[in-house]
Amino acid sequence: QVQLVESGGGLVQVGGSLRLSCAASGGTFSNYALGWFRQAPGKEREFVAAISRMGTNVRYADSVKGRCTISRDNNKNTVHLQMSSLKPEDTAVYYCAADRTATLPARITAADYDTWGRGTQVTVSS
Repeated sequence: QVQLVESGGGLVQVGGSLRLSCAASGGTFSNYALGWFRQAPGKEREFVAAISRMGTNVRYADSVKGRCTISRDNNKNTVHLQMSSLKPEDTAVYYCAADRTATLPARITAADYDTWGRGTQVTVSS
């Protein structure tokens, strides 16, 4: 089973950018669809972006569409989330997740994902 470790979070000002990364180990990375989710204090975990096994299908939450780009490198076993024009409401812990069923289109429901990283904190200050 794949293990996931996120990195790249931090403190950024409104309008700034961050690139989150998720490194995978212990499995065949290209067998998994991947997703990014986030959870703010007192709120439920919500979908951010997802990418299919070969990267041919990507999906975004309406709240981040046009501001985020998800990508993956199956040779390096990594998935990235490039975020720009950050807003205070983007503040959350961001989680990388893997979906071994990997249907098309990539799924956007947290319950469909089998493996999760521990998360990385993103804080956007105004």
